[in-house]
Amino acid sequence: MAAVLHPLSRHLAELKRRLLIVGATIMVAFVVAFSFADVLINWFKRPFADDLLFYGPAEALFASIKISFLAGVVASFPVMLHQFWKFIQPALLPREQKWAIPLFFLASGFFVLGLVFCNLVILPLVINFFVTFGLERELAPELAVGTYVDFNVKFLLAFGFAFELPLALTLLSRVGLVSPASLMRYRKHAALVALILSAIITPDATLFTMMLMAIPLMVLYEIGILGAKWFGRGDSAPSTQQADSSVSQGEVRPEPYSSETAGHRIL
Repeated sequence: MAAVLHPLSRHLAELKRRLLIVGATIMVAFVVAFSFADVLINWFKRPFADDLLFYGPAEALFASIKISFLAGVVASFPVMLHQFWKFIQPALLPREQKWAIPLFFLASGFFVLGLVFCNLVILPLVINFFVTFGLERELAPELAVGTYVDFNVKFLLAFGFAFELPLALTLLSRVGLVSPASLMRYRKHAALVALILSAIITPDATLFTMMLMAIPLMVLYEIGILGAKWFGRGDSAPSTQQADSSVSQGEVRPEPYSSETAGHRIL
């Protein structure tokens, strides 16, 4: 029992060390980003032409902190991916290691692409819709910076993670958990799930914002189907002979977990 717990404690210590490095990197990036908080706020307010107001003494400060923290997390993505890679690398076969690094870069690229798409396309549509709705009723738009930042950050994060959908579907197809045929067969179910997720994720859950979220989700789902066709295993499930052939080509399959092999492969 002690032989099993000792490698486990080493894995936990290694995980703690990696998390501390990531946390320290985010804090440094946050401090640097905070010094450019005014630039970040100007980038955030691009969809809204008028000045933002603050109604509480600390509202502008907290809005700057939220924006700077988000920028720090995004800027720390390379370090986060590197630390995650170093933690799981001993548990991966050589063939899996060859795929892992490109996937990490693709994941971070898709996330940033989602942020840019949201800020340049979606948020201008959303802000213009709500501001125009108020102006048509002879109401003057006076947006608080804290509320405005919260609204935008939720949209940005939602689209950042939503843009990971094609990569996730391609990976699931690659490992044989789904097939392009099954993804196409469940299109209607995926559309329903997209609507439900849009109602949960969007800050206001109005029909307009739900559709602005659901339509890109379905487009990303279709891109995921294409990725599954091009890079997945296809519609046939992986056979035992295919699995064994990779071992015969020089890869050593990890031994079952035991007290003797504990600590050598964790995934």
